Amino acid sequence: MNPALSVDTPRTLREYAPSTLEMLKGVRREGFLGWLMSIWRQHGDLTRVRMGSQSLLLVVHPDHVRHINVTGRESYDKGESYDVLRELLLGNGIVTATGDDWRRQRKLMAPFFTPRGVEKFFPIFLSDTQQLIERWRSQHQGSGHPVEMLDEMMQVTAAVILHSVFSTDSGDTLLRIKNSIETMISHISGMRTGPVQVPQWVPTPGNLRFRRARKLVTAYIRELIARRRAIPTEQWPDDLLTKLMTTKDEETGTLMAEQLLVDNGLTMFAAGHETTARTLSFLWYALSQNPEVERRLHAELDAVLGEAPPTINDLKKLPYTLQVVKEVLRLYPAAPMYARDAVADDELDGIRIPAGTRTIVFSYATHRHPEFWDEPERFEPDRWLPEREAARHAHAYHPFAIGPRICLGNNFSLLETHVMAAMLARRFKLRLKPGHVPRIEMSGTLGVRNGLPMLIEAR
Repeated sequence: MNPALSVDTPRTLREYAPSTLEMLKGVRREGFLGWLMSIWRQHGDLTRVRMGSQSLLLVVHPDHVRHINVTGRESYDKGESYDVLRELLLGNGIVTATGDDWRRQRKLMAPFFTPRGVEKFFPIFLSDTQQLIERWRSQHQGSGHPVEMLDEMMQVTAAVILHSVFSTDSGDTLLRIKNSIETMISHISGMRTGPVQVPQWVPTPGNLRFRRARKLVTAYIRELIARRRAIPTEQWPDDLLTKLMTTKDEETGTLMAEQLLVDNGLTMFAAGHETTARTLSFLWYALSQNPEVERRLHAELDAVLGEAPPTINDLKKLPYTLQVVKEVLRLYPAAPMYARDAVADDELDGIRIPAGTRTIVFSYATHRHPEFWDEPERFEPDRWLPEREAARHAHAYHPFAIGPRICLGNNFSLLETHVMAAMLARRFKLRLKPGHVPRIEMSGTLGVRNGLPMLIEAR
């Protein structure tokens, strides 16, 4: 790989401008994710990709990742690239807010999501995972019939979010909200990656399904807020919604407006369950393909946990389990890329970046960069031994983004994944359906086009 580093003029920036036919053929042949990987391998770490009227700057090298997210961050924000998410899904919540609006929200919400702050949700992680264990034992264990693993993980992580954010029971509510959120995410992902953009006002079946789903979810959140306000505050449950409703902005002394409560409630549900579910799904796939890793994981869990569920202190004694989680996040990041829009003129390694440039930070490729990862396609949790992690470029790994706009829920997700991996791997072996070859792709988030059918076996 010969990255385009230390060049003097914009003319030296590598550029790839495929015809529409060439692009369609490449995406059809390799999938959108595979096509971008081919562009990176052929053209290097900093490449302008022209697709029709659009131009994207593909960013891979960790030095460039650091500049956009940390050292030069004032020149980049979540601009036009996030307009569809703002308009159709997340409003102006913490993920899509910009400027001072984002800074106020981040300052208000950050204390709830520190490593210590998310420990209060540990009992919920235990309880919901235990319910899944009992269901697998009674319905699926040893049945010889595969389950779709992403669906299974979506169900349990959705339950966790409903309990953590809204203190609501699962059951029918869980399925209705979960399915509606997934309908919305799937619809928007299709809009962003599909070859034809149909306006939202056109009453297509997909647009109508999206409208119904969004109406159901927003009405549900508004109803929860109204119910809470109808009772004395001392009776409000100790969950994230209550924290958002009662915490005042330090600068203005005001409470969060209702529309922002709805936006952030929807944001936490949409972002909080889908990405973690995908990480867990890929974890079971990776273990099924790497028996020595699975053996070492089982040995650690058996030695530390025995028959008991984990405690917070137990997790500190399960370092290999966390190494497995980190390696899954390296090879299979739920968000394989993310956008940052230049909001001011900038210079990146001698190359002029005009305001308005859409940059795509390609974490999926960074995590496979041969300058920073030996045998990058190999699943190797020992990469995460403390001494090896400390010696690596600090920005060669960014599954939750990095810098001030790192995902607010990263500590929540890591703790949840650590707990679920430990509890489920202690009880079960999961095996990919014989003969099934997963086709990994990106449609907004990382997924498997033909699913992950897996057999559940008792240990």
